Amino acid sequence: MTAADARAVAERTARASYGRLVAILAAPTRDLALAEDALADAFEQALTTWPRRGIPDNPEGWLLTVARNRQRDVFKSAARRTSAPLEEGDGVIDIDAAFPDLDALPDKRLELLFVCAHPAIDVSIRTPLMLQTVLGLEAAQIAQAFAVPPSAMAQRLVRAKRRIRDAGIPFTVPSRDQMADRLPAVLEAIYGAFAIDWDSTSETSLAGEALYLAVTLAALLGDEPEAFGLAALIALSSSRAAAREVDGVFVPLDAQDPALWDAGLIAEGEAYLTRAHELASASPSAGRRFQLEAAIQSAHVARFFGTETDWPAVRALTAALVEVSPTLGARVSLAAVTARLDGAAAGLAALDGIPDTFDPARRLWVALEEEAGESGSGDAVGLSPDPAARVTQISWRPCALPSTSVASADCRSLFGQAGRPHGARS
Repeated sequence: MTAADARAVAERTARASYGRLVAILAAPTRDLALAEDALADAFEQALTTWPRRGIPDNPEGWLLTVARNRQRDVFKSAARRTSAPLEEGDGVIDIDAAFPDLDALPDKRLELLFVCAHPAIDVSIRTPLMLQTVLGLEAAQIAQAFAVPPSAMAQRLVRAKRRIRDAGIPFTVPSRDQMADRLPAVLEAIYGAFAIDWDSTSETSLAGEALYLAVTLAALLGDEPEAFGLAALIALSSSRAAAREVDGVFVPLDAQDPALWDAGLIAEGEAYLTRAHELASASPSAGRRFQLEAAIQSAHVARFFGTETDWPAVRALTAALVEVSPTLGARVSLAAVTARLDGAAAGLAALDGIPDTFDPARRLWVALEEEAGESGSGDAVGLSPDPAARVTQISWRPCALPSTSVASADCRSLFGQAGRPHGARS
């Protein structure tokens, strides 16, 4: 066993199981910082131990055991004893014996999601907190998405974790009467995690984890239409991941080969969307944002079944989305669909009032002006090397306009109410 082999397994385990391990470690103590530190120590020990002794059959269990031992050492230290005494009878947990495989480990991620959305946590930090603690993003990644300095984001995250510990916020799923206040932030965090890693095809990617969390959340709650709407949105969008890039070149939605789309994810997404609609009809006052986005995704996968995209329906759905969630991304998407149906001049009119500092709006404006013959070439508007950005930065000729519908562009706006990445200021 080489050091490179051990590192590869450690990285793969961190990618797939980081949030699950942190949640298990933090639930008894309510101390997220301690859980993360203990897990970091466990990974560091793995990198020195596994090359010599071999990789354990259950890497997650090994890491959890080492991290729990580290937590126990900290609680027993003189520095912690006065503030957090070790409970009588606490000892080392033999994870390998108690949980022979990862599927047998308790999953506390949903509880942790709701902890991060607790009313005691400032609304502006809830989504970043969830993205780091539950889904494993680093502070620098989150800072880039929210256009704040990494040091500032790190400090805010530290303060939020301290708040959870000091307030003794319990790791429980809230009661039904508390759900309305805390569910939206949880949905936003899962959606944001998916949007950051939207083009990955791996089940253990951030996008795959987001789909797992969305489906698990919907199943746990049972009757929340927006939870099923989010699951549908992620499944349907993920179904096209393998077709979005060919030979390293991004492929707009209209140019994608539907044969490359994932039939299983399409069927799964359609089932979730049907369930969301059934639940929404019984609860007309429920929110509709994710259901609308999922319905737009569903309209775009019609080509998989051999039918054409119903663009008037896409416009109606996008207009409804703007009504309930008027983000800049949604408004630009509506302008793009309007341009496709009614021409470049109508699209330009729909862009009126959207600041040209918002990059997708600026690029659409340049392309539509060129299409309408009102200006010179838009060649100076180049493509970003970032996959998450270039989906809204491709050529806006009529054949490419569909790729800027909500099926792509609004999904990239990432966060609705808790915060947004750079440029999305609505």
